[in-house]
Amino acid sequence: MLPVAILAGGRGTRLRPLTETLPKSLVELNGEPFIAHQLRLLRESGIDRVVLCVGILGQMIADFVGNGKSFGLDVQYSFAGSELLGTAGALKRALPVLGGQFFVLYGDSYLVCPYRDIEKSFLSCGKAALMTVFRNEGKWGSSNVEYADGRILAYDKTRSTPRMHHIDYGLGVFLDCAFKSSPQQDLSGVYGDLINSQQLVAFEVHERFYEIGSPEGLAETATFIRSRRGGQR
Repeated sequence: MLPVAILAGGRGTRLRPLTETLPKSLVELNGEPFIAHQLRLLRESGIDRVVLCVGILGQMIADFVGNGKSFGLDVQYSFAGSELLGTAGALKRALPVLGGQFFVLYGDSYLVCPYRDIEKSFLSCGKAALMTVFRNEGKWGSSNVEYADGRILAYDKTRSTPRMHHIDYGLGVFLDCAFKSSPQQDLSGVYGDLINSQQLVAFEVHERFYEIGSPEGLAETATFIRSRRGGQR
């Protein structure tokens, strides 16, 4: 399967003080760092190669994950250090490691979804990118996608409209040209450019997303993972 770029360079401000000296990916969840759960889920889903885009405190993630063999994965790194590259900027830096086409996943997301079907849909679409969407109806964060007849008509993370019933699920698939040709430094800006150039397709998923971006999300994700594992860590 295609490699997965994990955007793990964020500062995790909503999880402070936990993230003052610890990257968000290493915040403890059910007795071990969150990234351990995330990487195991990717391996279960058929992924075999991951590129971690890390920033400040990123070496701590590399020290824990290593080359990924303990998770059944080949893990490589793209370091930004203390530079504020933005999400798209971090992916541009990682392109030499990622290759020509790849998944993109946020470092605080736990997404149980059909990765193989999503990849198949992307490879057959003939477009530069695919965004997964979920019918959210404002339940888990503000809905930010206007989606109809299999197409994304509008996307705005800062301003919701009455026609936005879906949300950006947090998993995308891209050709490298989507970033090489874009001046944007934020992933949402890249998506906006792709919509305008009619180079973005959608894949609707039906299982809600989980994330650890806030204390509430962390607790909710911990409960969900325990239920998936039948109470086992």
